Amino acid sequence: MKKKFMVLLMVLLALVLGACSSQETKSTTKESSGGDNEGAKVQKIIVGTGTQFPNVCFIDEDGKLTGYDVELVRKIDEKLPEYEFEFKTMEFSNLLLSLETNKIDFVAHQMEVNEERQEKFLFNEEPYNIFPLHVTVHKDNNDIHSIKDLKGKKAIVSATSNSAVFLEKYNKENNAGIEIVYAGNGPDSTINQIKTGRADATITTPFSVDFSNDAVDAQQKVVGEPLLNSKVYFLLRKDETPLQKRIDEALVELKKEGVVSQLSKKWLGADYTVNF
Repeated sequence: MKKKFMVLLMVLLALVLGACSSQETKSTTKESSGGDNEGAKVQKIIVGTGTQFPNVCFIDEDGKLTGYDVELVRKIDEKLPEYEFEFKTMEFSNLLLSLETNKIDFVAHQMEVNEERQEKFLFNEEPYNIFPLHVTVHKDNNDIHSIKDLKGKKAIVSATSNSAVFLEKYNKENNAGIEIVYAGNGPDSTINQIKTGRADATITTPFSVDFSNDAVDAQQKVVGEPLLNSKVYFLLRKDETPLQKRIDEALVELKKEGVVSQLSKKWLGADYTVNF
């Protein structure tokens, strides 16, 4: 009887150890390769992005999250064995609050530098492309040729975007008289409001216009000279300096390998990468 009890105890012990071993494997799915990090546990990093930015971060016809920023983050992830990146999608207006409240670890959504963001957050140091902002109108609009023609007109932008920050500042400093409205979803989206004439213009990029025209017949055109040529970065919390450093190291390598340039040409239609 005692012998049977000992055998049963050994079987139970083996099952418990096996379960623990299985759980450990699940938590280290991306093993570090080589160097001092051999066998180290991988830190999961939650990357905040959107689904409504053509070419940059969007859901394709197969239901897959993709675009320039998304695919670049995936390439960076491949360079950093100590991290495992996981995307979390949300409305653009929720990204900064989610970063501030630790729901995500960094933002990948063509983030440009402005004073408000610099006060609260940390940008990585290596820019990954240039973000040209233009006045954009319906293709049949022949009255608006530059931002000066927006006086008394309705311009639609995404809340908290750099387009919104720029337009709000321009309006105030120049007493420009532009009526600024903020985009929503569905019938209140930027594309629909301009297409139906409920808004006169927006501030966006040529590559976004090209994609929207091809994908959803947005019927838009860019007018005038660039209002802004901003460098684009990832946005992190102030305490994320180790992650910031590793992202920058990976970006430098990917630039040297020509990967960033290739992704820009594929998704943005031209080489918008920053060269030094």
